[in-house]
Amino acid sequence: MPNIEQLRIIFRYISYWLNAIDEHSLQPPFAYRLYTSVIKRKEQYPIFEDIEKSRKELLADQREISFSELGAGSKVNPRKKRQIKDIARNSLTPAKFSELLFRLVAHFKPHIILELGTSLGINTLYLAKVRKEVKVITFEGCPETAAISQELFQKHSSENIEVITGDISATLPPFINQVEKVDFVYFDANHRLEPTLNYFNICLSKAHTNSIFIFDDIHWSREMEEAWKQIKENPKVTMTMDLFNSGLVFFDPDLKKQHYTLMF
Repeated sequence: MPNIEQLRIIFRYISYWLNAIDEHSLQPPFAYRLYTSVIKRKEQYPIFEDIEKSRKELLADQREISFSELGAGSKVNPRKKRQIKDIARNSLTPAKFSELLFRLVAHFKPHIILELGTSLGINTLYLAKVRKEVKVITFEGCPETAAISQELFQKHSSENIEVITGDISATLPPFINQVEKVDFVYFDANHRLEPTLNYFNICLSKAHTNSIFIFDDIHWSREMEEAWKQIKENPKVTMTMDLFNSGLVFFDPDLKKQHYTLMF
């Protein structure tokens, strides 16, 4: 029988499904083009098959590691010693969303991508494999998880990925202080209100007109929903898009400040 939190998520999804729109209700040209040519697009690329093969291998990997949980913690498996296959099953996003990350990078062509929360590195590969010129800086709190992702990156010859290991609250600020701007940030780390808003504000300090921020699990908990609400209301944020499992944030002042709930 579902517990209260599971019932809340079911209710939130029903609400999302009832309110979500498609391209027929999108009038702004930017939103229409992005939805039809990127979000809704289902084009497959050859690299997808290679990465998904690694996903299957992780889902079958019986090695056990010490898992350091610095975030909100798993709702499924609170054990500190975990098999890689269990981490993969509980933490990896669906391939559908990973492919969206790839298409977003291909569309917006960022020079530097930040990923907050490497996990086992599947989404990192999707971000990095769009083109060799892009640089992906990925932050991971758990050293042993980071080591597994490093194995994956070496296997796929992904030399344009740099892993920064340690508490993201400590490692992110000095990195941001030394860069001029951030183009593309994928937030998938500490799923709590205060850390999420802290990461957002740190990265916001170097955001520019064409930056795009992607937040994972925006309806995962009440804290994440509150974080998403405050992010949407931030005066520097213009257009936002709710895809249920994730949210897209834009800062272009030429875009009307508006929020869309989109079918995905």
